[in-house]
Amino acid sequence: MTLPIVSVVVPAHNEEGVIAGNLARLLDGTAPGEFDVVVVANACTDDTAEAARRAGVRVLETATPGKANALRLGDEACRTFPRVYLDADVVLTAESVRALVAAARPGVLACAPVPRWDLDGASAISRRVHKVHDLLIAPSRALSGVGVYVLTEEGHARVFPMPDVISDDGFVHRTFAPKERAVVAGAWSLVRPARTVRAHLRRRVRVRQGNRELDALGLPLAEGRLELGALRALVAGRAVTRLDAACYLAVLALDRALTRLRALSGGSSHRRWGTDTGSRVQA
Repeated sequence: MTLPIVSVVVPAHNEEGVIAGNLARLLDGTAPGEFDVVVVANACTDDTAEAARRAGVRVLETATPGKANALRLGDEACRTFPRVYLDADVVLTAESVRALVAAARPGVLACAPVPRWDLDGASAISRRVHKVHDLLIAPSRALSGVGVYVLTEEGHARVFPMPDVISDDGFVHRTFAPKERAVVAGAWSLVRPARTVRAHLRRRVRVRQGNRELDALGLPLAEGRLELGALRALVAGRAVTRLDAACYLAVLALDRALTRLRALSGGSSHRRWGTDTGSRVQA
């Protein structure tokens, strides 16, 4: 059996519908044992664990909810470095994993692929909002929002054991200086954004809660916050239309209002995933 070149941790909460297909894409074309894959079935009430076992990977099960907990459990079971941390609903190919491993060289402590977006079935407003949001954050995205990040052994020492944070990728992103992380052009992940405005708002409220938590932990965002001027520049450069911008601003206002209401009501536990099941479509 081939010695593993990488360990892959896949935290999975009720992902029976997509886990088998996504693991098949991940392992397609690999030699036996080339990837050390650990799926952590986290407080599942479906057949996620069995579906993962049928794919031929190692599976851990825990009744304790929380993504950070699942990541810690999977990380403890890993056999090698570098380590890939992969959302169960995100597609990552073996070729992309190999490109990420090759990029994890001295000086690069963490890296991530370039995202590709599957908007099939998304509403017209959701498409417009996503288009604007993606263009706004693309210059500074790096390790956040693409469903995958990779840590070298040195980078891992900074991150783990990971605390119980809402935004694990945001925590990892903020842990490293821009010069220490990289976006790997030769690797891609397929991400399925929210299909409806309602689902988008649920995700955004959680993102805002996660960002506030990271701020409170004293982890600054090196790239700074988005400014309205960036949106004006997109419109002026005709990268987006005025209608695109109007849809984005309207949903942004709802996003902020809902976040304030959530904060006033005491918020929701970070141990609850808030899964958008509408974006779970078999690859």
